Amino acid sequence: MLLGITAVVVYTADQLSKLWVMSTLTEGVSQPILGDFLQFYFVRNPGAAFSLASGTTWVFSILAAVVTVVIIVFARKIRSIAWAVVFGLLLGGTLGNLTDRLTKENGEGVVQFGNGLVIDFISTPWMMPAIYNVADIAIVSSMCLLVLLTLMGFHIDGTREPRKSRPTGSTDAGATVLLGAAGTTSSVLGGGESVGIDGTVDGGSFGDGGSGGN
Repeated sequence: MLLGITAVVVYTADQLSKLWVMSTLTEGVSQPILGDFLQFYFVRNPGAAFSLASGTTWVFSILAAVVTVVIIVFARKIRSIAWAVVFGLLLGGTLGNLTDRLTKENGEGVVQFGNGLVIDFISTPWMMPAIYNVADIAIVSSMCLLVLLTLMGFHIDGTREPRKSRPTGSTDAGATVLLGAAGTTSSVLGGGESVGIDGTVDGGSFGDGGSGGN
């Protein structure tokens, strides 16, 4: 349920923002919003997220379709809220850009199934030269969360990898414990105490191997 809601929110935000860009901004003209920190720069991208691998639109259309199918198939196995958000972000972002590739015009101004150009408009020159969109942000955010959850040991079924516990049988301050002939245990550290199996305690000193309880 959460996965679907997240995907719908991302997809809707992505498509509405692109409709606004195409109806408001002039293609190829930079419009400063917060100086050089944030600019709107309307471009049409034939590649992947952040304008990478331009000229291979059909390849990413196929990959996006495969990712979408895989997420839908495995959605029922997700029992973790965090993982639901991860795959919701990924699904919404993937569908957002896939919609552009399936419905938008290609570089020649013709609507060609699978070869449409993706609408990008967010520019942050101080961070990276690439121009991106809401779908790209969702996809990259999902990948970052995926790595974080994996490192923290969270599984998609809602369980978590148990932390390594302290080895059993360890003793404080590295004390060496010996079992005496009479069934007592003694510390051989200087100033240590020997504790008998019967619960009695006797002071010991280095080298005398004090046998408590005798």
